[in-house]
Amino acid sequence: MSSSSATAFHSSFCFSSHNKLSSSPSNSHQPNTSLSPKPKTLLHKHPLYTPLHSTLSSQTKEKILCLEIMGVDSGKALSQNPSLHCVTLESIHSVISFLQSKGIHQKDFAKIFGMCPKILTSDVKTDLIPVFNFLSEDLKIPDQNFRKAINKCPRLLASSAEDQLKPALFYLQRLGLKDLEALAYHDSVLLVSSVEKTLIPKLKYLESLGFTRSETVGMVLRCPALLTFSIENNFKPKFEYFSVEMHRKLEELKDFPQYFAFSLEKRIKPRHVETVESGKKVPLSLMLKTTDVEFRELLAEGGG
Repeated sequence: MSSSSATAFHSSFCFSSHNKLSSSPSNSHQPNTSLSPKPKTLLHKHPLYTPLHSTLSSQTKEKILCLEIMGVDSGKALSQNPSLHCVTLESIHSVISFLQSKGIHQKDFAKIFGMCPKILTSDVKTDLIPVFNFLSEDLKIPDQNFRKAINKCPRLLASSAEDQLKPALFYLQRLGLKDLEALAYHDSVLLVSSVEKTLIPKLKYLESLGFTRSETVGMVLRCPALLTFSIENNFKPKFEYFSVEMHRKLEELKDFPQYFAFSLEKRIKPRHVETVESGKKVPLSLMLKTTDVEFRELLAEGGG
């Protein structure tokens, strides 16, 4: 298929123009008869169409091609979201059209659907509209910035506004995270994290290291990313190295919780070894956050 034909297929089959969008969410599951005739001819001519397993229905083949042409791994998407086998093309198209109406670009769909294929089988009225209402009303995100927030964390679209997003926001605000802009554009992964299974256990683990509740909360407020780190793969090995090999005091971690954001193998260990070999004493924050040039100068000058 020529590049021009592929482009025509891409735009006519997988996407709709904003002029064709329905003004009512209730139409999200009504067949869009304008989709079928035009792309089907192109589908049959597409080089990926013939090799597909002969036992697959034509609609399944069309869905696979639609996903692939959007840049989504169809095998992975179908595996992670089996409901894609049953959903109609019209329903998928309604989701795509709705997201476009909210400012999401065509080129964004590979990342969004690749990370969260569940979104493709969402119900526009009961699933997606409540999420955008949450973004607008609770996070105070202006319409023109929806795309920025969604691209930062596509999982927002796969989360329940009532059961996940609102409870998480309430919990985070009670902790003291009041910066809605930061939550919207930088730390939005916290909003899709389970309060009971993820956020609370991580706080409790930090407390178990010897920090008081207020000290732990203070660390999180200075470095919200702490709540995104794995206990087993991050906190435990890094704290063990901090206490056993580095012999540093908890006070330093309290003042510089960003320690956990640095790579143990690529940053923490090499910098610590160089510091020990130099015989100099360098504060934890300076040891890790300085550039290579600045770090060498610190060692040459005798630390801080």
